[in-house]
Amino acid sequence: MTSIHDQIKEVVTTHRVVLFMKGTKQFPQCGFSSRAVQILSAAGCTDYVTVNVLENDAVRQGIKEYSDWPTIPQLYVNGEFVGGSDILMEMYEAGELQELLKV
Repeated sequence: MTSIHDQIKEVVTTHRVVLFMKGTKQFPQCGFSSRAVQILSAAGCTDYVTVNVLENDAVRQGIKEYSDWPTIPQLYVNGEFVGGSDILMEMYEAGELQELLKV
């Protein structure tokens, strides 16, 4: 049996862009998650995986420990933690997010 941290690591290293959020990109279930989806869309990123933390409490707690970041949503690009919706907005406004998301 693998640990929740191993499962999270596998998800963030298998997919180039991963957003851990409340809900799905089609139906975000909190304002911050909705904002993160809107920011990714505005940055031109459509090919990303979402993980709905509301479906699994172990993932919901585990992702906070994995990143040492207390809030959700959390964006990972190329296996690295980027930040939550406030950081994404700052990076988007500075043009940094668009650069990071370029293939």
